[in-house]
Amino acid sequence: MSNRQLGYWTIVLVAAAIMMVSQGGRQSMGLFVSPLNTTTGLGIASISFAMAVGQFIWGAAQPIAGAVADRYGPGRVLATGFIILALGSALTPYMSTAVGLIFSIGILSAAGAGACSFSVLIGAAAQRLPAEKRGMASGIINAGGSFGQFIFAPVLQKLIGGVGWMGAMWAMAIVTLAALPLARVLRRPPATLHTADAATHGATTHPATPEQTLKAAVKQALADPSYLLLHAGFFTCGFHIAFLVTHLPGEVQLCGLPAQVASWSLAIIGLANIVGSLAAGWGTQNYRSKYILFWMYFSRAVLIIAYLIAPKTATTFYLFAAGLGLTWLATVPPTAGVVGKLFGTRYLGTLFGLTLLSHQIGGFFGAWLGGIAITERGSYDWMWYADIGLALIAAFCNLPIKEARIRKLTLQVKAA
Repeated sequence: MSNRQLGYWTIVLVAAAIMMVSQGGRQSMGLFVSPLNTTTGLGIASISFAMAVGQFIWGAAQPIAGAVADRYGPGRVLATGFIILALGSALTPYMSTAVGLIFSIGILSAAGAGACSFSVLIGAAAQRLPAEKRGMASGIINAGGSFGQFIFAPVLQKLIGGVGWMGAMWAMAIVTLAALPLARVLRRPPATLHTADAATHGATTHPATPEQTLKAAVKQALADPSYLLLHAGFFTCGFHIAFLVTHLPGEVQLCGLPAQVASWSLAIIGLANIVGSLAAGWGTQNYRSKYILFWMYFSRAVLIIAYLIAPKTATTFYLFAAGLGLTWLATVPPTAGVVGKLFGTRYLGTLFGLTLLSHQIGGFFGAWLGGIAITERGSYDWMWYADIGLALIAAFCNLPIKEARIRKLTLQVKAA
């Protein structure tokens, strides 16, 4: 392996490790809803609202962190994010009011995790890797977050049962601080890459020029119907994921099953999404991303329908989790791929960050409305129905996107 190839792998694996730490705990927060309610007596709706605020703030942090990283480099952004995330986890056990939980979980933890997430990491990798490696790299980075969910969910459930939810929160803070040295790896400026982007991925629709400002790039993107359709589909993805990570443990409890079924279901989602993320990363290099996204969203609607008519056993939850996990956050590589094809990589951190904001606006409603549904109606039935409808809308929103066809790079060998 050449030194340059080693450099590529170092960037990708470090970014995946950062995702593992920043997203592992975040994707397992639903495990804390019941113990938080027991300790504080605030009610499921209030706790769900705090976590819903966290979904929105995580998304709002993405374009801001991406813009700062685009301008000053990702290293300091990542280090700051780790510190804020650790502070949020450490302070949560001291919060006994709804406002306090909104501050610690909804603002600090969410903003810190957002600064160490997709927009910064995928943007940094795209600026440091040749075009032919970016699709697979985004899949591997995304798989890092899924591996974190696979590891964190059962471990946190064990810690909650062993040392209590407060101890589990403090353990997350310690692990987050231990990951700080990883941020140094991405402090190096991106190398100038002389690659045939257009030959391998199709020319960008609106390539950034050296003199284009960030404000002009954002204005141009928001005027593009394809970019807005991508946002609409990603809104649904956020709604779906936030509803499940927040309320899947409650759904398991309603079905009379032990809490371990919820933690293992979340872990299975993470494990399956490793496969899904890698497959999506490979797919973005070989097929048009809008078709990949169509089938991902359509399959979610089918899976939810199958879940609703199936008997509610542990096996059903595990199979449901495995099916959903294949597309869980595997939507990220093709979505980032479309943004890169439309506008290039110069401001990818910012533009993909805005797409993630749409994702998390959906996430806010998924987490919050789930809490209202269980409080007002005693079940999540209407949330499942809404999820099916939104998944179908998201699937068909992707088809009109004007995405360049994949054009393979071919080598012509001339006879001597």
